Amino acid sequence: MLLHEALRIRPKDIVALTGGGGKTTLMFRLADELVAAGRSVVTTMTTHIFVGQMARAPGRLVLSGEGALLAQLPAALAEHHHVLIAGATIVEQDKVAGIPPDLIARVAALHAVDVVIVEADGSRRLPFKAPAAHEPVVPPAATLVVPVVGLSVIGRPLTPVHVHRPEIVAALTGAAVGDAVTPEMVAAVLSHPEGGAKGVPPSARLVPFLNQADDEPRREVAREIARRLLSHPHADGHPSIDSVVVGAARTDVPAHEVWGRVTAVVLAAGGARRFGALKQVQPWRGRPLVAHVTAQALACPDIDRVIVVVGAEADRVQAALLESLPGAALDIVMIRDWALGQSRSVRAGLEAATATSGGQPSAVVFLLADQPGITPELLSTLVTRHRTTLAPVVAPRHAGRRGNPVLFDRATWSEFARLSGDIGARPIIEAHRDSIAWVDWPTPEVLQDIDTPEDYRG
Repeated sequence: MLLHEALRIRPKDIVALTGGGGKTTLMFRLADELVAAGRSVVTTMTTHIFVGQMARAPGRLVLSGEGALLAQLPAALAEHHHVLIAGATIVEQDKVAGIPPDLIARVAALHAVDVVIVEADGSRRLPFKAPAAHEPVVPPAATLVVPVVGLSVIGRPLTPVHVHRPEIVAALTGAAVGDAVTPEMVAAVLSHPEGGAKGVPPSARLVPFLNQADDEPRREVAREIARRLLSHPHADGHPSIDSVVVGAARTDVPAHEVWGRVTAVVLAAGGARRFGALKQVQPWRGRPLVAHVTAQALACPDIDRVIVVVGAEADRVQAALLESLPGAALDIVMIRDWALGQSRSVRAGLEAATATSGGQPSAVVFLLADQPGITPELLSTLVTRHRTTLAPVVAPRHAGRRGNPVLFDRATWSEFARLSGDIGARPIIEAHRDSIAWVDWPTPEVLQDIDTPEDYRG
């Protein structure tokens, strides 16, 4: 996966890179990708950059005055497509100053500029750091902040040889200087309001980049960090982690996995006309059918939240859930107009999934309440496939036939408002049929649901 895909770069994004070493490599790699995709990119910094690194940009401008810079930039972008802007001041023999953070918004506003990438602090080229009082210098207009950590630091001692400002890391985590750096320590700093979340504008997305994940042992460490980051409680006034990118910026495949929150929505609002009775509450392996399916979603370690949409005989279905799953962490959404069809349930489930003050989900997977063969293992497989592709739709397939449940990336969610009738999200699946990420499942339960009494008895 490419970096701009993994970071979900959008037109007019202002991307601020903070944290440990690797930011400059990440900045230029991201700029190269965006130029190859037809975008015009400005790179800059709010602190400083090595003079030798400036040569990596095909076009360069030095800030002598704001008016002159803004006038020169469109022509420079037309010629080079990637222009680096530096300040005119030499701060050390081999370093040049950055530009004022407020100027970056005016640069981004130019019609010729598609994306601005900003290096917003330094780390003395060490893989891990915590910010001092004066940093990071994140532009107020930043829309995406990417704290970076190099996984080579794991297991190293928390000392100045391996960590920039180890005493601040110790203060933020409760560790002692000299302790071995752990995944827990890294996650604590990246998510801390005085660490990786420091200076992040309230409306910006916060997406840590776990760098140097160039072998399986490091990727497994990165997955542990990602799990911790996504489970970190939301702090009032500070953005929560949006997603976590696991990658290696210097390799041919710079992004390996994108970890985000995934919500499961169990569709249990139908009237079960073909069945002839309320099938959601029929017994299945010691529980009502709806509770059995919901329990499978709750048991999946890769599902962060479970929502059940109820409609027909809603009180009865809700009671069956609460009695069978006492104390379970699930949300029940009641809809009165369930008879409008499954599309109404799908929209209600998505609305509930996205109505949160914490981190927004990256994807929603819809389960049918009458499909008891679904397992936590299948759900995990769908989520894992999404992490490695960010495909708009991830679906299981058996013997060449599409099954259920189906996962939808958040890039598709604007399409749900147009759904109507009793066909669920089928139009969205069809619209993305050429980009579905398939999971070939060896057994047929992804095709089997309970529509009739014969299905139930069989």
